Amino acid sequence: MSSDPWGRVDETGTVYVRTSDGEQVVGSWQAGSPEEALAYFERKYEGLVVEIGLLEKRVKTTDLSAKDAMAAIDHIRGQIDEHHAVGDLEALSKRLDALVTSVEARREERKAQKAKQTDEARHSKEALVAEAEELAQSEQWRAAGERLRALVDTWKGLPRLDRKSDDELWHRFSHARSAFSKRRKAHFAALDAQREVARQTKERLVAEAESLSGSTDWGPTAARYRDLMAEWKAAGRAQREHEEDLWNRFRGAQDIFFAARSGVFAERDAEQSENLKLKEELAVEAEKLVPVTDLKAARAAFRSINERWEAIGHVPRDARPKVEGRMHTVERAIQEAEEAEWRRTNPEARARAEGLTGQLQAAVDKLRAQVDAARAAGNNAKADKLARELEGRQALLDQALKGLEEFGG
Repeated sequence: MSSDPWGRVDETGTVYVRTSDGEQVVGSWQAGSPEEALAYFERKYEGLVVEIGLLEKRVKTTDLSAKDAMAAIDHIRGQIDEHHAVGDLEALSKRLDALVTSVEARREERKAQKAKQTDEARHSKEALVAEAEELAQSEQWRAAGERLRALVDTWKGLPRLDRKSDDELWHRFSHARSAFSKRRKAHFAALDAQREVARQTKERLVAEAESLSGSTDWGPTAARYRDLMAEWKAAGRAQREHEEDLWNRFRGAQDIFFAARSGVFAERDAEQSENLKLKEELAVEAEKLVPVTDLKAARAAFRSINERWEAIGHVPRDARPKVEGRMHTVERAIQEAEEAEWRRTNPEARARAEGLTGQLQAAVDKLRAQVDAARAAGNNAKADKLARELEGRQALLDQALKGLEEFGG
């Protein structure tokens, strides 16, 4: 018989291991000496020691799941309980017990961490929903649309919650996006409808303007062109792809008529050449106002320039597009500055617009009375000159009135 502190082999070849509960049969050994039998089962014990050590390291240093760790512990514990090794089996059981405690602690830690992450994700998604619902009421169509798209990307990067909570929040989030898209679509549909009405109106005005371009009834036709211009300004803008072409046709028809009238009044050529020189000087003066740095001063200066411009009279037909184009460029720059100012502070812009309208209305009324007085006195030359000035003031008044309409009054 052979033995060591943890086991022995009896004369029949039966191998025993010593435990606190007494000796337990490990197995039977018939293939060699008792020493070889003990050495074999001691190696089995060392194998368990190594296996437990590796598992302890995995639990400590890797992201091994609690489920997999417990399965490995149960597997090793089964081998220990079956007493198929010679050594301090109770010490191994204690190490496994300690390992179970460690795994359970880690499980609770991960559970708490996951709960924290879920709570953070819930707060983040609730914040996204709140912002989306606020954006759903916005009329900053481009900026709000871009922000909503960014919120979707942020949402996709967040962890999922429990299905019910996640579905409820997503439903609110999706509903807010849909509401915004519906409002934006309705807004642009209404805008398109308005522009279509404007296009149809301007098509009619262009047709009439073109039908009048060959008229030789100078006075009434010129008056009708002034009326058509007022209607044009009141019609609003058509779609971008139509507006410029319609304007070119409308203005082109007027150019044909007024050019023909200018040809009839050939004796005014010298005067028109001088007018061109004066208008070019005014154009240079106007161009110094751009870029606009002081809107109030620029507007007052341009108004003064424009009044002098209107008082000058016609210029040669071939020079007219270029010199007027220079003035239109300055006028557009000031209008853009005005629009920006109006958007910034409507009450101030309205007050200025109302003041300008009142001034222009007074000037128009005064000029109209002067025209009537000159005609009554038989001074047609003076009446014609005043009528041209009246035409320019009336156009400015129409433009000012249209500006007031944009304020809703």
